[in-house]
Amino acid sequence: MTKSRSVAIQMDPIEDVDISADSSFVLALEAQARGYQLYHYQPQDLSFLGGLVTARARPLGVRPELDNHFTLGAPEVIDLGDVDVVLMRQDPPFDMSYITATHLLDHIHPDTLVVNDPASVRNAPEKLFATLFPDLMPPTLISRDPLAIKDFRETHKDIIIKPLYGNGGAGVFHVPPGDDNINALLEMFAAISREPVMVQAYLADVRKGDKRIILIDGEPAGAINRVPPDGDVRANMHAGGTPLPSELTKREIEICQTIGPELKRRGLIFTGIDVIGDYLTEINVTSPTGIQEINRFDGVKLEVQLWDAIEARLR
Repeated sequence: MTKSRSVAIQMDPIEDVDISADSSFVLALEAQARGYQLYHYQPQDLSFLGGLVTARARPLGVRPELDNHFTLGAPEVIDLGDVDVVLMRQDPPFDMSYITATHLLDHIHPDTLVVNDPASVRNAPEKLFATLFPDLMPPTLISRDPLAIKDFRETHKDIIIKPLYGNGGAGVFHVPPGDDNINALLEMFAAISREPVMVQAYLADVRKGDKRIILIDGEPAGAINRVPPDGDVRANMHAGGTPLPSELTKREIEICQTIGPELKRRGLIFTGIDVIGDYLTEINVTSPTGIQEINRFDGVKLEVQLWDAIEARLR
């Protein structure tokens, strides 16, 4: 394959995407509209041999038609060093498979532009990355030590416990004062993982919504407010949260201005941050979502802005 206008998209199965909500899908549509040849592959299709990073990929065509949204060609082995852009868009869990993929893609970036920068993705997992900005976060503990967690609860009374490398709201628990399940929860987390958990002071403002703000090359581009369903503290749309239109508050602009330069410096072109009340809770760098919801509410096309930013890097 000769180097031409081409994009390889590393993502979950294209068959399973919700075309009305998936951010990768509209990024693919925009790339196709700009004349790029699209290829689709999954992380398990990557190989490294003799200094080359290849993928057993399939040519991809996309269209905004329900139940008829893609066409895949026959599999072919492509040299990822010969494409213009790799979009690293598979969903977490952020495990050793994910980390290995970033190491392999390191071999081709930046000659082939990987979005987001694989080294930065590896070094900035969503919940841990936010801890670089402690003044913006609610009180937060990262630990596997049951006594440290119980001491934190004794101090802050009302807490949230969540897996450090999870996504989509899975495994997030609200432990209010008087809840007797803390020991069972910690035993459950210890049984399924050797990783620490993240424990944060509960923010009552979550009932008003968990703001998702999209930043493009470090600049805020739009936001939605995700309101959790009754009886749940998880506002993630995967967990049943309802997206609502939203504008940025003065505090949210301040948060973006504080973290934006670091996002840009690290080559994190497409990020999504989560803000509850006045506090930053996560910085999503792996496969941020929310483009389509913001597009509908604000009458914009963020995928166009994203591709403009990507092509500016290519130039």
